[in-house]
Amino acid sequence: MKFPSLFSPLEIGPYQLQHRVVMAPLTRMRAEKPSLAPRPLNVEYYAQRATAGGLIVAEASPVAATAFGSPGVPGIYSDAQIKGWREVVDAVHAKGGVIFLQLWHVGRVSHSSFQPGGVLPVAPSAVPISSELKTMTADGKVTAYETPRALETSEVAGVIEAFRQAAANAKAAGFDGVEIHGANGYLLEQFLQSRSNLRTDQYGGSIENRARLLLEITQAAVEVWGANRVGVRLSPYGIANDSGEPDPMPLYTHVVQSLNPLGLAYLHFIEPRSSGAGRAEVNHQNVPSAMVLFRPIWKGILIAAGGFTGETADAAISAGHADAVAFGRIFISNPDLPRRLREGLPLTPYNRATFYGGEAAGYTDYPVYGELEKA
Repeated sequence: MKFPSLFSPLEIGPYQLQHRVVMAPLTRMRAEKPSLAPRPLNVEYYAQRATAGGLIVAEASPVAATAFGSPGVPGIYSDAQIKGWREVVDAVHAKGGVIFLQLWHVGRVSHSSFQPGGVLPVAPSAVPISSELKTMTADGKVTAYETPRALETSEVAGVIEAFRQAAANAKAAGFDGVEIHGANGYLLEQFLQSRSNLRTDQYGGSIENRARLLLEITQAAVEVWGANRVGVRLSPYGIANDSGEPDPMPLYTHVVQSLNPLGLAYLHFIEPRSSGAGRAEVNHQNVPSAMVLFRPIWKGILIAAGGFTGETADAAISAGHADAVAFGRIFISNPDLPRRLREGLPLTPYNRATFYGGEAAGYTDYPVYGELEKA
């Protein structure tokens, strides 16, 4: 029996991929202001990283004006944003690529300065992020996180509707599918986990109740797209944004088992060794592997992400732990990453200082292999 490799074809939903090097969703904070719509610079960035038969999961995009926690991230709730994203999608499709959009609500990982009217951000419960972690206000000041406002039960339907409408907007923009962001301590994971969800209604308490919102939002996206064009991202052992479940296995086993019957395009796991990697170099030791733990439970396509090299990605796929691997930081600095991995070419190191915000520097000026450094 010949085992698959990083460069074996793969079917995800209705799409036939030519390789299994996925571009992970990466927050870069370079949308047009004040519309928060993708602009020509963003089109160039994604087009540089598109390959025939390659999957890109476009950066997390807030589903509503209330869903933001960072400056300069593109949304997916206005006509201008739909139009901007359509230009990105068209550029990726022109190179034969497949592109999904990650749908996002940050919940308590925000500040009132980002909220319309300056109100408090919302969360499942009025539980603030640890005072040891800091955030930035909309005008760039470093401050402690505020205590969020707990969503009323009657308001939860509006959150579900915002995701449903965002899924429809992504479809209008021409995307090939959507990914629900249920990871990294954002709103849906805040509902999942017992330390951030102290509710006593049908969205709190038991594992079944805490998982309800994620499952209802996933179902809403499925109703828009069909299940085979919807993915979900989870980080069971992650600690990003003060997240973390005391015993993740019962909770996430329930979530995965509940998602199984839907027939989703894929499930996307962030390996715990890389949780929080957006803020700093992180390599947690002696932590379980999400892909190894949940591969026996999940019946569909599994994408793993977090700190992989070409060699470890190929080994994970060959061992059957994952069907594809998503790369983040090294895809930033190597727009031709699939080719470099396939041919064993050296990788350009990334510059963390240019990850967030700015213009072309550290965004569209990384060369493809063999190209002279741009001025």
